[in-house]
Amino acid sequence: MREINKVVLAFSGGLDTSVILKWLQDTYRCEVVTFTADIGQGEEVEPARAKARQLGVNEIYIDNLREEFVRDFVFPMFRANTIYEGEYLLGTSIARPLIAKRQIEIAKETGADAVSHGATGKGNDQVRFELGYYALEPNIHVIAPWREWDLNSREKLLAYAEKHGIPVEMKKKNGSPYSMDANLLHISYEGRSLENPATEPEELMWRWTVSPEKAPDEAEFLEIEFERGDAVALNGCRSSSADILATLNQLGGKHGIGRLDLVENRYVGMKSRGCYETPGGAILLRAHRALESITLDREVSHLKDELMPRYATLIYNGYWWSPERKAIQALIDVTQENVNGWVRLKLYKGNVMVVGRDSKTDSLFDENVATFEDDAGAYNQADAAGFIRLNALRLRIAANKRRKV
Repeated sequence: MREINKVVLAFSGGLDTSVILKWLQDTYRCEVVTFTADIGQGEEVEPARAKARQLGVNEIYIDNLREEFVRDFVFPMFRANTIYEGEYLLGTSIARPLIAKRQIEIAKETGADAVSHGATGKGNDQVRFELGYYALEPNIHVIAPWREWDLNSREKLLAYAEKHGIPVEMKKKNGSPYSMDANLLHISYEGRSLENPATEPEELMWRWTVSPEKAPDEAEFLEIEFERGDAVALNGCRSSSADILATLNQLGGKHGIGRLDLVENRYVGMKSRGCYETPGGAILLRAHRALESITLDREVSHLKDELMPRYATLIYNGYWWSPERKAIQALIDVTQENVNGWVRLKLYKGNVMVVGRDSKTDSLFDENVATFEDDAGAYNQADAAGFIRLNALRLRIAANKRRKV
């Protein structure tokens, strides 16, 4: 075992990292610096400070990264309309590169020679964290307790926590709490009954959204304004990126929007079932695509759609800091120069419906050309005959060849 003097632990204050903190102290006999990123988990932040102090930590970092998280990570991802495997809005995935970045900065500030995280050896987060660490500090030493210790179940973790007097949220007599991750983009749930993909999630599990059945019977209308692909105002009021997403979460949660029950393909090779609530993200994605529909050239739009699955996979697998992700991002950002305007949405019982969109300066929609009424010569319908015959040429040649056989 390598001698470690000081380690920076990504510390949420939950079951896993609370146990890890104590385990690092006992196993490596080293000083532990805790780092908690406030990226929208709310009340979890201060209990993390209290737990760290209770376990003898002297250097405690709790950084408000909410605005940086949304502005520099979530919004760039949403410019690409990013969805993994057709459903997942990557709420956990997109938070990891920011946490890794700040963790490495703290290691340099405090003179730590190692960093540690609470990701399991079966999951994606170990890859995301460590790819970030090595991309930003190639010689850093990484401690991944789940790959070293024998506390390989939730029950063993709970027993360890009880032995060492570590408080655990949602501790239940008949089993372990859900494994949860929350930030301004989403909250996720894994474990317990969710490990059986045939079992419906219990209603009490959901924290951010009401069920669509219990959502208001009256629809609510919302207007989002965009500049260069990023949301900048709600209902005419400009606000910060973080505040916009927080408000959209509240509105979406109120109307039962953004629930997801997904079996996904992890990077390490297994399938995993998780449930997610992403109310604000679901609204934002629908609005952004609506505005792009009138501001993007057809081929540019289709190119974005072709690149998106690759981009989504890079983020899901932890390659945010890779040169290929940066290259795709540069292309995506160029496409967003003219994505300026507003979108009006209707929120109703789990649904987000686009009911209007406009761009005064950058719309490519021409009513004179698209109209079903008299277009006053703006479009010569007779031109379509030659267009169709030219595009049918290869089909006609092939058909004639078959007839001669």
